[in-house]
Amino acid sequence: MTCLPSQPTPKKLGLVIDLDVCVGCHACVVSCKEWNTGGYGAALSDQDPYGADVSGTFLNRVHSFEVVPEGAEVAAEKGHARLVHFPKSCLHCENAPCVTVCPTGASYKRADDGIVLVDEDMCIGCGLCAWACPYGAREMDIAAGVMKKCTLCVDRIYNETLAEEDRVPSCVRTCPTNARHFGDLADPSSAVSKMVVERGGFDLMPEQGTQPVNKYLPPRPKQHLEDVKPLAATDTSGAKGFFAWVDSVLERL
Repeated sequence: MTCLPSQPTPKKLGLVIDLDVCVGCHACVVSCKEWNTGGYGAALSDQDPYGADVSGTFLNRVHSFEVVPEGAEVAAEKGHARLVHFPKSCLHCENAPCVTVCPTGASYKRADDGIVLVDEDMCIGCGLCAWACPYGAREMDIAAGVMKKCTLCVDRIYNETLAEEDRVPSCVRTCPTNARHFGDLADPSSAVSKMVVERGGFDLMPEQGTQPVNKYLPPRPKQHLEDVKPLAATDTSGAKGFFAWVDSVLERL
């Protein structure tokens, strides 16, 4: 079996995902698929991408849930319905069970930055790591016969030939709502660490004892429509030029 680093890693590189602003567009999923297929290891294969029984390998997925308001039995009862989009990939756990269960040493946690990776040359495709991961973050690539997972785009974040703003995971770079953030969660002064403290970031399934590095920021409370105060009427009688024209058009609507 594989051992975890004997000492806490000096860096804990990971993601902070803001569930309040994720719109479930799947841009991160598509970007991850494209980058890892074109620039890392073997391609992420698809068996039946357009058929009735879709099958393929993805390192990042987005799940969407209807949230039932407190005191209600269904989503739209006693309050407004809410849809939360929940991106999920490898959380690069400090106490990673996928690593300790690996019989060949293919799964390992880097001692310098805490990233959990798979050496595809050593992987025998036994699937034990997938069984051990409580988050379902491992994917068997059927065509390659090996297990694959999020690498935090290790081939991007240390690539000095890229512009500095591009040295982040592909999913972070492409997110249109800025819901995904990357940084060192071992550094309390880092932007991601401050974000976690300020917004009450939480671990996914802490009862598992895996100590995931990736954190989630909870959705903010939403105002009910009836509680929103209408905008005060504005006197536009003194408007001139373009604004006077806009005012006259609006009055005729």
